[in-house]
Amino acid sequence: MTDFPGAPDLNAPRKGLRVLAAMSGGVDSAVAAARAVEAGHDVTGVHLALSANPQSFRTGARGCCTIEDSRDARRAADVIGIPFYCWDLAERFREDVVEDFVAEYEAGRTPNPCLRCNEKIKFAALLDKALALGFDAVCTGHYATVVVNEDGTRELHRASDMAKDQSYVLGVLDDRQLAHAMFPLGDTLTTKDEIRAEAERRGLAVAKKPDSHDICFIADGDTRGFLAKRLGRAEGDIVDESGTKIGTHEGAYGFTIGQRKGLRIGHPAPDGKPRYVLDISPVNNTVTVGPAASLDVSALTAIKPRWCGAAPEGPGTYTAQLRAHGGETEVTAEPVDGSELRVTFKEPVRGVAPGQAIVLYDGTRVVGSATIAATERVRAQSA
Repeated sequence: MTDFPGAPDLNAPRKGLRVLAAMSGGVDSAVAAARAVEAGHDVTGVHLALSANPQSFRTGARGCCTIEDSRDARRAADVIGIPFYCWDLAERFREDVVEDFVAEYEAGRTPNPCLRCNEKIKFAALLDKALALGFDAVCTGHYATVVVNEDGTRELHRASDMAKDQSYVLGVLDDRQLAHAMFPLGDTLTTKDEIRAEAERRGLAVAKKPDSHDICFIADGDTRGFLAKRLGRAEGDIVDESGTKIGTHEGAYGFTIGQRKGLRIGHPAPDGKPRYVLDISPVNNTVTVGPAASLDVSALTAIKPRWCGAAPEGPGTYTAQLRAHGGETEVTAEPVDGSELRVTFKEPVRGVAPGQAIVLYDGTRVVGSATIAATERVRAQSA
């Protein structure tokens, strides 16, 4: 792992580091900021305004980035006793996250906007600005752990509590970004109720605020409707594995591989079993469906690898996580020409979609991540 001379020891208490705490307006980031102050750091709070029309970004417990959230973050900063600012990153967020999300679905892929936000906004745009202003670190309420080795290098690890672990969406961070990242909640073996209780003890009004869910910029949770407004409706065919037309759709972008509900085919499969989305072809606007067994994947190729330290040399055995809330599976992985990652699964996995991120782990340590580009199906190999 590459060391960064002069990088602060973020785990050392009472060092008086200058810390910029990203405060979303939720309970986790507020408690994280309070803990950073308690550790003796010089903390400044900042709320990121990510929408040009923020009042539309929350419906109940969904979403974030509203005027309400910025006010909640300001009130929390006042209680903690730290300076507070609101930074407008709406244009950068629109270009790097929202437009990327739409373009990926249009191309038949399934993106993860939270991962992209961490990469492009919180630990690129925000961190770069923080360092330019003389801050040593950016602090967030993510549940993950940065371990500092004796030689000063850093490793990203899972949170102590696996039930809250968020290392998957942080797998895009490189070692330079890890050198300036602080996650005060990551090594806490507490439940979310205990975090809320801590917030209440600290006098933070966000203690009882509901968590945000789903995609922050799709307030009502209707991803298909959101995409339809931007890409328009485009009727196409739904076909089975033989290519026989069995239904129509209003836009291939409205489907993801592995999807079962909302296919609206109208008549059952010959075997009476459910059908799933197997393939999405934006070129001819066709969606292919078939049985669950046809989703089994034995290997994949991923692109744009990002390593939390030095890139592995040669093949290695790891565990892999394919979804933010998914489990781990054993794999063999090998970087190819520095631009690709070749992954073979010990046992077939189901519902793997191009555009998703695969994150590799060595025990609890995050090795790196890459974007899935292509998969190999078990049924295709045995046909």
